[in-house]
Amino acid sequence: MSFRDFPLYLMETLKCWSSLHEYIFVFMFLITVSKGSACEAPSTPECFRRNTECSGRNAEECSVYICEWSMNTTDSDVTFDLRFDKKKFRSNKKTCELTEEQLITSRSVNISVKAHVGNSSCSSTRRSVTLMHTVKYIAPQNISMSWLKNNLNLSWPAAEKRPALAEIWFRRDEHPTESWEKRTTNTTSDNVMYHVIVVSLLKDSAFQVQIRHRSTEALNPLWSDWSPVVTVPAELEQKPEVNMTTRLLNGTREVTLTWKPMPRAAAVRGVTYSLEDTQSSNGCPCEKNRHPINKTKHTIYVSLSAVNISVIARNAAGYSPPEIRQVAAEPAADLKICDKTLLHEKLNDKTCLEWYELQDGDSRPENVNTLTAGMKKKKRKQIRMNITDYVRYLYFEHRCDGGRPQTVKMCLFYQKEGVPLREPQDFRTFSETHTSANLSWKAIPSVDQRGFLTHYSLCSVKISSQDEPKECRNISASLTKHRLENLTPGAKYNISLVGVTRVGQGPEATVTISTSPENPVNVWWSLGLLLLFFFITTMGTCILKRIKNKIFPPVPTPVIPDFSPYQAECQEFLERKEEVEEVHELTLHQFPESKSVPEDAEETTVLTGEWDDGTDEDVENERGDSRMSGGTSDECVSPGSTDEALRSSGEGEMTDLEQVDNEIAMLIYKNGLVFDVKTDSP
Repeated sequence: MSFRDFPLYLMETLKCWSSLHEYIFVFMFLITVSKGSACEAPSTPECFRRNTECSGRNAEECSVYICEWSMNTTDSDVTFDLRFDKKKFRSNKKTCELTEEQLITSRSVNISVKAHVGNSSCSSTRRSVTLMHTVKYIAPQNISMSWLKNNLNLSWPAAEKRPALAEIWFRRDEHPTESWEKRTTNTTSDNVMYHVIVVSLLKDSAFQVQIRHRSTEALNPLWSDWSPVVTVPAELEQKPEVNMTTRLLNGTREVTLTWKPMPRAAAVRGVTYSLEDTQSSNGCPCEKNRHPINKTKHTIYVSLSAVNISVIARNAAGYSPPEIRQVAAEPAADLKICDKTLLHEKLNDKTCLEWYELQDGDSRPENVNTLTAGMKKKKRKQIRMNITDYVRYLYFEHRCDGGRPQTVKMCLFYQKEGVPLREPQDFRTFSETHTSANLSWKAIPSVDQRGFLTHYSLCSVKISSQDEPKECRNISASLTKHRLENLTPGAKYNISLVGVTRVGQGPEATVTISTSPENPVNVWWSLGLLLLFFFITTMGTCILKRIKNKIFPPVPTPVIPDFSPYQAECQEFLERKEEVEEVHELTLHQFPESKSVPEDAEETTVLTGEWDDGTDEDVENERGDSRMSGGTSDECVSPGSTDEALRSSGEGEMTDLEQVDNEIAMLIYKNGLVFDVKTDSP
């Protein structure tokens, strides 16, 4: 009967037993049998050493052999017997360490293990092995990782100097149910670390990785245990997006930095940030050990000098490119010349000196000199020797006040001054007139000034006259424009401009100008404008009078007969005669009394250009006769007797007109107008 069929047999037997004692006996027997059947055979043991090199620091390790096995049991009182052929070694663990003297290592031996659980025991299968040829490395530990494009570089401490064979399992972290992908490759060794590169991975994804390795030199290498599963975050490719705000606080500045979180795949194992500023790194006071920052906001305090602040994100796979924010030196409204510096004085622990070459447009120079009390004497001397003559420096004195760096002095200094190397730049003139000219220039670059400019010297001399003295004037060093006045019209001038320091003058910039001569057209313009003014005034007066007459017409005065002397009437008649002489044409028509005159012929219109030759001659003869008779030249007719005057002037030629009955029609055509004059016979 087999052991499996034994419980069934007992149950059938119990049906036949009826006494209580028999039940108790059977129960105790079952307990004893169950204890004996709980022993499960352990696995075949593996005995090995940790490395193949037995020289130097590995010599002691090579003499130690480790045997390992496994067994599925929860009992705590299990003991094991490890057998090497006929030798037996007792152990309470599932491992045993033995020295080389206790074993046979040079030839093959049979090894096995026997487990004792209570009153039962069970043995593993036997294995034949040569111990000195069997090597098993420890499992990879402290795995570091980094990305190189789409290739993952894995590193861990080397088991020995010689390369090993590694097996890597990996899968994407966001898909943990995926099957493992396996790759086997040889490692490279730098005597300290093993390195392998897993190619063609997506660097913007996170991965789970585990590694094991084995020797490539041993005759019987064993795979090491698997390393713990490590998560490889995605690469930090982008810089942190940093925003910065600055607030001035009594000689110090509060700088608040905020930035956006990194992508989720890059932050799978957490992301930390590190901040560094150039002042602390150079040893200025209030230097603090900045611990990794887990938040996305941080506030630091800096002095008034130029500072660079860098923010770097770090994860298990590497770090991001640094985001550098520049905090320019706090602009001073009026930088003064240093009256005294502490460059050659003994400093206390809370004082820091900082200076750098001041160049045009520099927000943060490259070469910053820092001097602190903690520096060695030799280094302080070397820093002082680096100060160059004729170079302008911006000087700061910083102190630590309440844990914050504070700037207590800010000024400019030269170790030694000289004259400028260059002249003012782009010296030119514009908007010249006959008595003045405008000048402009650019300041001498600070690197070429070699000293503090006290002023500019501007000189002018007339070219046409050799005896003309040179006129010079001083202009403020802060100006770049000047208006030159009181020049002679139509003259040529040489203008020179030079920068002046406390040591002397530098090269001069020159320009030649020609003033325009006085233009007589301007005088005529003035006269014309004056006449125009009087004309407009006169016309305005006339227009106003006309408007006044239109609105308020004058009251007519009664006509009083004027019995002036004969000469006045004669004069008036002569004027009337001149007007009559301007008449273009004159026609007199006679209407007989016996004939009736139609109403439409009462007025007659005479057009020029349709006269007969005979009529013209008659008119001219009549005018000539009247002149010969002297009627119009020697005699004057009063204005009240117009008809009589006309009769007397043509007395000899107008005999036919005496037949006109009670009406004379006289038409006068003057300057293109027809005047119809009707008079009644007396």
